[in-house]
Amino acid sequence: MESKLNDIRKQLQEDGYKLTPQREATVKILLENKDHLSAEDIYMLVKDKAPDIGLATVYRTLELLSELRIVHKLNFGDGLARYELTKDDEEHHHHHLVCLDCGKLEEFEDDLLGDIEEKIEKTKKFNIIDHRLSFFGYCSECNEKGQASKKKTNI
Repeated sequence: MESKLNDIRKQLQEDGYKLTPQREATVKILLENKDHLSAEDIYMLVKDKAPDIGLATVYRTLELLSELRIVHKLNFGDGLARYELTKDDEEHHHHHLVCLDCGKLEEFEDDLLGDIEEKIEKTKKFNIIDHRLSFFGYCSECNEKGQASKKKTNI
């Protein structure tokens, strides 16, 4: 964790920012939690480590980290932004499976969009730097409870 924290400190410095105690507390929460946390979730966890931090500070920190591509800001169609740290070895962002019944989020690591990206870049002369893909459906647990018979819905 300390190595990743130092990498983030260095990246912030290169971009003209400091790793303030509030930013460090926020980053540590993201490092300690592999879940896709909302700003409010992060705030509640950060408050334990830095009781004087405000929700607005957490939001500003997450927006800065998102702009610098240190974190990914995710939206799964439920009106709630969630955040996760960018992985060092990621050329592209991984994908997500979202259960429409229980809300479970599962990561899907295979990146099968390389050929499509290449075609878009060639035909549209569009320089792709990242993409995001989410699949919406029902997890295995909800399928076992009879959710599989639900009709597909437009999201």
